[in-house]
This record gives sequence, C-alpha cells and structure tokens, in this order.
Amino acid sequence: RPQSYMEISNFYTPTVYEKGAEVVRMIHTLIGAPAFRKGMDLYFQRHDGQAVTCDEFVQAMQDASGIDLAQFRRWYDQAGTPELTIDAEYDAAAGRYSLDIAQSCPPTPGQSEKLPLHIPLAIGLVGPDGRDLPLRLEGEASAGPTTRVLSLTEAQTRFTFVDVPARPVPSIARGFSAPVKIRHAYSAADLTHLIAYDSDSFNRWEAGQRLATDLMLANVAEVQAGREPRTPEPFIAAFGRVLADGPRDPAFAAEALALPSESFLAEQMIEVDPDAIHRVRIDLRRQLASALRAELQAAYERHRTLGPYSPDAAAAGGRALRNTCLAYLAELDDAEARALALRQFEQADNMSDAMAALTALAQLDCPERKQALDQFYQRWQSEALVVDKWLAVQATSRLPRTLAEVRALLGHPAFDLRNPNKVRALIGSFCHGNHVRFHAADGSGYQFCAEQVIALDPLNPQVAARLARAFDRWKKVDAGRRAHAQAALERIGAVPNLSKDTLEVVTRSLA
Repeated sequence: RPQSYMEISNFYTPTVYEKGAEVVRMIHTLIGAPAFRKGMDLYFQRHDGQAVTCDEFVQAMQDASGIDLAQFRRWYDQAGTPELTIDAEYDAAAGRYSLDIAQSCPPTPGQSEKLPLHIPLAIGLVGPDGRDLPLRLEGEASAGPTTRVLSLTEAQTRFTFVDVPARPVPSIARGFSAPVKIRHAYSAADLTHLIAYDSDSFNRWEAGQRLATDLMLANVAEVQAGREPRTPEPFIAAFGRVLADGPRDPAFAAEALALPSESFLAEQMIEVDPDAIHRVRIDLRRQLASALRAELQAAYERHRTLGPYSPDAAAAGGRALRNTCLAYLAELDDAEARALALRQFEQADNMSDAMAALTALAQLDCPERKQALDQFYQRWQSEALVVDKWLAVQATSRLPRTLAEVRALLGHPAFDLRNPNKVRALIGSFCHGNHVRFHAADGSGYQFCAEQVIALDPLNPQVAARLARAFDRWKKVDAGRRAHAQAALERIGAVPNLSKDTLEVVTRSLA
C-alpha cells in the first residue's frame, strides 16, 4: 500500500491480488476457521453495500476473534518479501529440539528500515521413520497435534520442542502458511526425506523445488566456470520415485515433476546469467527424460483417457501428469518423441491435450512444429481467445529465431495492436514469459520491448505500463545487458507526452 503514486492504475499489479489473498489467508490461519467465519459475518453486517478499506476488514476479524491484529496490519504497509532464517539445534540426551527463527526484510525504495511482522508459521517435525512427531513445546503439559502454528512477532524467537526421540527433519511453513522466504540449511538428504515422507503436500512439492533449485544453481556455477553440468543419481532417483507414485495423486505428481522456472532461478542469483540458466535447465530436463524414458512412457500410457472427455478433477489430474510426461519425452527430440507429440495433437479431443502437444512441438526445430501450428490456426482461426493461445505458444518458444517470428506475427491478420488481449498474448508473452530470448545478450529483446511500449502508450497507457514492467529486474543482469536495458528504458522515457502510467514505471526502474 504505497504512500503516494503518480497513476492509480499502476497500483493494480499481481502483488495486489496475490499478496492480498495471502494476507487474508494468514488471518484465517492466525485466528482459526470458526473465528474467521464470525469475522466474515461481522464484516458483512457492518459494511454490506459500502466501499470498504483493508483496515475495516482487519478490524472486523480482530473484534470477532478477540486477537490483537495491530502488528499484523504492517503486512499492508511494508513492501518486500520477508525472510526467515531458521537454525536448528538437537539435544539427543535431553530429547529437545530447538528452532531459532530470525525474521528480516530487505530495504525497498522509500523503506530502508523494516519492523517485525506478525507471521503465522505452520511447523511439523518428520521423524527418521517418515512419521510426523507429536509436538509439545517447552512448558506445555501434553503434546498437541503434529502440525503447530507458531506466532512470530519478534525479530528473533526461539521455540523448543521436548520429548523428541530422534533428530527430525523440520517441515517449515506447511500449507504455505505465510508468503515468506525460508532460509534453512537443508541437506540434500533432508530434502529427499521430505519428498518421500512429508504429510504436507505443499512441503513435499517445496522440498522437490528446493532440491532442483540447489542443483541447477550449482550447475550454473559449473557452466560459468567452463565445466559441464552434472546430475547426481540420487536426484534422478528422487524424481523417479515421484513419477512412480503418480497414480496415487496424478495432479500432485504433475506439479512436483515441474522444474523451477528460469525466472525463478534468476531471482535466486545476485547477478543473472540468462544463457547459463537456460542451458542448465534444458540440460536437466533432457537428462531426466533420457534416464527415465521407459518410466515416462509407461506413465504416459497409464494415464491415457479412455472414453469421452470429462472435466472432473480426477480426469484433469491424469491429463496433467500425462502431458508432463509428454513434455519431458519431447526433450529427447527424436523421431519417436516427435511422432508421439504430433499424434496426441491430431487426436486430441480437448484443448488441454492439444495445447500440451503444441507447446512441446513449438520448442523443437522440426517439420512437425510447423505442421501442428498451421493446423491449429486453420481449425481455430475464428475463435479469438484460442488464437491468443496460438500466439502465446510461439512467443514463448525457446528457439533462437523466436524474436524474428514474433516480429513477423505483428503483421499477421490475427494480431491487432489495439486489442489488449492480442498484445498480452504475443508481445507480453515474449517480454514477460520468454526469459532467455527477452534477455538476449545483444539487447534485441529489450529493444523490441521498448519499441512496443512506445507504440502502445498513445493507444492504451495501462497496457504499455504493464509491458514496461518487463524491465523491473534489469539491474540484476550482467553489465552488457544492463547497458542495453538502460538504453531501452531511457529511450522510452525520452518520448514526448509519455503517459503518467508508463512514465511512473520507467522512472522507478531507472531510479
């Protein structure tokens, strides 16, 4: 919630919607479901039909629950993502397990100093046998449930659990109880243990993401040092176990098998190397596909839909896992894999399967790619929203010629610069969703984005401003790319009569 702004439309960013939802969910976690329901009833009783503020919503929750939420309100005023640094200490003789938790938040423009937030942190302890341990905090008479919500209000806090029979692996922020970054010295063995046994699905997924992130960041350093990236056998084995366990919950397996994105990996680096990130991530996908080809093919066939299409959750989960397997197999880029993708594309009776196959082929430089793209457009050219998918899948292709293809599509009959949906589908997908090509070392991606922002600004300032936010992280790239990005931003900023929407974004980026 900024103290000032140049243009109110720039306030409606993903942060407003995503962080806003998380803040409401944290209140639910802190006060509990029954009190939250009472708070909602009180909120509507007081404010039905009114224009209501965040503070009035929080006040209703506080009054209904009797829990002081004054400190919690800082979530609305402090920018940035909080970080929790968590150190563990186990005393085997006493059966005591302590967690020292320190919260901090990096400085942001206009807020150099941050105050402690009120953070709900859901914790579990997973024993060596894979079972959740009963949790009893020091001073309590008896053990409580196996997941506890710890209420963090100070900069540093220690929580000590007693009657802990063996060193556990902590399962931190279960259910994504708070939108914070967790800094804890998990070993690869700890993460593999959580992937296999954690009863919390979110943290099973998170453990896999951490393991993959650690591996890929290490391999980025290897590539930058002129060495080949490596994929340890235990990682492949852990990946294979998730795949083998897929029939229990296909939707979860599909999510767990997805590697962290290039943009996410970039956020973890001090200086971003887009080319190295891209190489490492694609190399890992190909190694996994090669090592587990038989298992991926078996899972693909196992989840083939029998009978007519159904939108129910179970069927959707099966499709998601099947299409994840297809995407990995397509990385092999051989005749068999390409034929499999093309066959699914041609036989698909639903958009999920058709788009999954089209997306897989769009990443490959092969005749099947053009065949599928042409067929898709011919079939769906009269459906505007489906054509948006066709534009986006080409704009997000990793092929080196993608920018040239995007420029060509600007002149396609399906594209109209005056239509925001078309702009988001083609230009937005390239600038916001194609990390390696947007951040091309020669600055061509930045130059293209600047051109489109300048062209859009007189037509639709809000869309132009949102597009300009593709430059938000330009200061994290290497010196060569920074020079190109700065030149592109300065070029936008020098345009006469630039809208307040775009000017505010550019000014803040250059500050």
